[in-house]
Amino acid sequence: MVRIVCLERDSVDARLRRPAGDHEWIEYPATRPDQVVERLLGAQIAITNKAPMPAAVIDALPDLRLVAISATGTNVVDLEACRRRGVAVCNIRGYAVHTVPEHTLMLLLALSRNLVAYRLSVQAGRWQRTEQFCLFDHPIRDLHGATLGVVGGGSLGGGVIRLAEAFGMRVLRAERKGAATLRPGHVAFAEVLRECDALTLHCPLTPETQGLIGDAELRAMKPSALLVNTARGGLVDEAALARALREGWIAGAGFDVLTAEPPSDDHPLLNPELLALPNFLLTPHVAWASRPAMQTLADQLIDNIEAFVAGKPRNLVG
Repeated sequence: MVRIVCLERDSVDARLRRPAGDHEWIEYPATRPDQVVERLLGAQIAITNKAPMPAAVIDALPDLRLVAISATGTNVVDLEACRRRGVAVCNIRGYAVHTVPEHTLMLLLALSRNLVAYRLSVQAGRWQRTEQFCLFDHPIRDLHGATLGVVGGGSLGGGVIRLAEAFGMRVLRAERKGAATLRPGHVAFAEVLRECDALTLHCPLTPETQGLIGDAELRAMKPSALLVNTARGGLVDEAALARALREGWIAGAGFDVLTAEPPSDDHPLLNPELLALPNFLLTPHVAWASRPAMQTLADQLIDNIEAFVAGKPRNLVG
């Protein structure tokens, strides 16, 4: 009998069917890092989303055969340790091709049209006291004709590009930072920073992309530019972003991710003064979480497990 342990059932808000075949299913609402080994002892299959599985954890689990990640990102699992131990790793793909691009465009639209600032003006009674039919408290910019820099390809970056082009935006696909040559259809990273009216991130978090956007990159952008991150928090130096917003290096930012999740109260981007800024929008890692997307993820997770047990593994990484 195959023992399957789901470490974070509450991280998937969807119906999770049980895999076909003879198995023992154990699930926990959430799992702290110090509980991972104890809960996975004797398991052949581990399901994790954000519960970390570094080398020490992998080496402490002699029965482990598969780590099924209920997400696309794989940075919570030590892939090299899994290779060394002969443990397969699979992830989820293509499930968020609509929800993440839509969330990205929502942030772009809200920032470009000063949605929060106007809502605050109405709440403060500004519209009620004006002598004309409309209020011009805050500048409004169209997406049409603006230049969007896109860092990262794949289905999510491609989805954002399709929506952006439908709005009439000019899209620049950024080449990898520091690359010596340009791939067809790509523009040098530094040039994208200088030219874009908005920059959106859709690349994985790897040692190469850690801290991709820091002081130098934020200062290289236009003072009127926007930064959107619906990928991974570690891509951006968050202390540098806080400085950039306070000092006006860029015009605004829309984020759905932070380096540490859930964040601590003293996180630099959770400062009350920063959160009160109408040009900083922060959502709690929900760009991926539309109802249809979560159900697709849940179904694909079980499909991955069933395929592995049947000897036909799919969506393998590492």
